[in-house]
Amino acid sequence: MWFILALLSAVFAALTSILAKVGIEGVPSNLATAIRTAVVLVMAWGMVFLTNTQGGLGDISRKSWLFLILSGLATGASWLCYYRALQIGEASKVVPVDKLSVVITLALAFVFLHEKVTAKSLAGCILIGAGTLLMVL
Repeated sequence: MWFILALLSAVFAALTSILAKVGIEGVPSNLATAIRTAVVLVMAWGMVFLTNTQGGLGDISRKSWLFLILSGLATGASWLCYYRALQIGEASKVVPVDKLSVVITLALAFVFLHEKVTAKSLAGCILIGAGTLLMVL
């Protein structure tokens, strides 16, 4: 099930890039990011209420709050940078560079989460990095 959800995430992320590139034309990138964020906020809280999970707010630990807030700040910074890059660059070049986040995530997971470095994950990082270079140069 996780693979299907991850694949759907990739499809929706691809749609996000194309729809954003069209929608951002003539709109300041920060304003476009704020509009997108407002829509995501309404959608996310809608899902919380639809699934009746709002009662779990009081059960969240301080550590979880801290890291969720930091994750939200990182997401916001990512989206602000992404929309500005998308506004001034070609989607076919911006998106591959943005997807270097896969390589960076794997490196951070190895260092901070102590996940195992495997030959497959190392080869994947190298191939993603090389593929990105090929696409943008």
